[in-house]
Amino acid sequence: MMDDPMHEAVQVPWSVIPDYHCFGCSPHNETGLRLTFTPHPDGLQARFRLSRQFESYPGVVHGGLIGVICDEVMGNLIVLARNHPAFTVSQRTRFITPLLVDHEYRCVATLSDHAPDRPIQAAAEIIDANGIVCATSTAAYQPFVLDDVRHQLTLGDDEVALLSTALTTSNALGDPPFSLNGVHS
Repeated sequence: MMDDPMHEAVQVPWSVIPDYHCFGCSPHNETGLRLTFTPHPDGLQARFRLSRQFESYPGVVHGGLIGVICDEVMGNLIVLARNHPAFTVSQRTRFITPLLVDHEYRCVATLSDHAPDRPIQAAAEIIDANGIVCATSTAAYQPFVLDDVRHQLTLGDDEVALLSTALTTSNALGDPPFSLNGVHS
């Protein structure tokens, strides 16, 4: 199964920073979700199973984490597909059925056409092991240039250089132009 490129984990550009602590995807954050991403024919996906430490009502995953997971997969899809970071400016999540602790799920994110002067639009679905959609989310993302937001980030010069290089050379989701359902980067 690991020889199938659709099941091989993709490396996010942030991983060039030795101790990045993203709550969603860093392997260095002991209390985080530690999501990993794999290509999906429509975009990007992350498979996950959350334990009781992420519980709300007994046996039910906290709803806020559903939004976090969708945001994480959509945001990283933008970074990987467009080679450009972007901040979330709005997000709407719809809960269809509760997600249960200690059950397998996957989140699949896709991108819409993008007008250069508008925020990037993305969508995500969380799907259970039976293929049932349990939650959906849509969001808008504003691309940014690292140097323009440098004062808001806790990165040293060497880390900015590493991240800038990783963003411009990332090819995790295929050769340019990357295409998702006819949407080109």
